[in-house]
Amino acid sequence: MKISVHAVGRMKAGPEKLLADRYFERFAKSGPAVGLEFGGIAEIAEGRSQTANERRREEGQKLQTQLQPGTALILLDERGKSFSSEDFAGRLGLLRDGGRKALVIAIGGADCHDQSLRDQAELVMSFGLLTWPHQLVRVMLGEQLYRAATILSGHPYHRS
Repeated sequence: MKISVHAVGRMKAGPEKLLADRYFERFAKSGPAVGLEFGGIAEIAEGRSQTANERRREEGQKLQTQLQPGTALILLDERGKSFSSEDFAGRLGLLRDGGRKALVIAIGGADCHDQSLRDQAELVMSFGLLTWPHQLVRVMLGEQLYRAATILSGHPYHRS
């Protein structure tokens, strides 16, 4: 299953980008052994509309253009459900084993995701109750994808 990341906003050069890139590279190397291929990161500019609803709708429409029929969608959202690393890995494994060829994991803008995306998402998940800066969310997502690949392969990286 090819896993791509869709992110609202650009990641600027700096230590956060270096760390995020490191984890996404680790995932790209370890994922294929367990049937998970890294499809890269698509960055889009934040919406320019006047209201939050219009910005969410604008950003959601840009994401819709990347979703091919049959692509699973996971939204990262502070109002989503929190999972353990093992549960997240298990969810990825179930999507893969269920025949899904592609998955997009979307990091929304400052105004979160449009309701139309929430309605079609396989999963709306959160990295806890705290609100995280987008740069750190990318680092955490890259690390969790790498961790999921190691969990699915039985590698000792994850010690619970």
